[in-house]
Amino acid sequence: MIYLRFEHRGRIRSGILSGDIVTVIEGPFWDYRKTDMAVPLGEVRLLAPLVPGKVVAVGKNYLDHIGELGASEVPQSPVLFIKLPHTVIGPDEDILIPRGATRVDYEAELALVIGRECSDEEPVEAAGAILGATCLNDVTERDVQKLDGQWTRAKNYPTFCPLGPWIVDGLDYGRLRVRSRLNGQIRQDGNTASLLFGVPELISFISKAMPLHPGDVVTTGTPCGVGPMAGGDVIEIEVEGVGTLRNPVRNRA
Repeated sequence: MIYLRFEHRGRIRSGILSGDIVTVIEGPFWDYRKTDMAVPLGEVRLLAPLVPGKVVAVGKNYLDHIGELGASEVPQSPVLFIKLPHTVIGPDEDILIPRGATRVDYEAELALVIGRECSDEEPVEAAGAILGATCLNDVTERDVQKLDGQWTRAKNYPTFCPLGPWIVDGLDYGRLRVRSRLNGQIRQDGNTASLLFGVPELISFISKAMPLHPGDVVTTGTPCGVGPMAGGDVIEIEVEGVGTLRNPVRNRA
């Protein structure tokens, strides 16, 4: 199943994609009703597939990325941080470089959308809370991250969480290729088989610290190859089985 959110003739709707036809639905993706309305995919403007209640992100979850950051210690448990809803943008929306920013990086990630309440669950049970997968760009002001010594400010500027293009269910989250392309050139090329902490373990770990609700998003970390973006660039995030999330980059006026 492919779930999406879109604008059509001035109205924001949700739907299910089959081929190049979008069937409009009512209600959330985890409890929806199909309508009789269908529109061609070519007539809609894709939006972020949802506006999450929260994005729970995971850092340092690929060994090669830990190495490129210059870190010497491998985490013994998942490293968590939060991205707030105001950071979320959709396909083809501009990533804005903040005024005065010195280095803004792309980070390609597999993201998981939660489809039911999940609290204090073991990995096997927690895996069943996932509705599906999407692409996420964990945009980061790297020099601010280093300056602050923690990640909240660096990860939460407006537009710093591109998400999309849609949500796909039924994938094997443990073996998906994750890539980024900057201006058409591949910069990251990893696979979720290399995650230090796999998807069920991540969902379980988070659920034991905070409740996950339908519509929350959990990211899984980024492979090596992160690097800076500048105004005029185009960054693409690709997750195998999901598709490609494309965003232009623009300097904030």
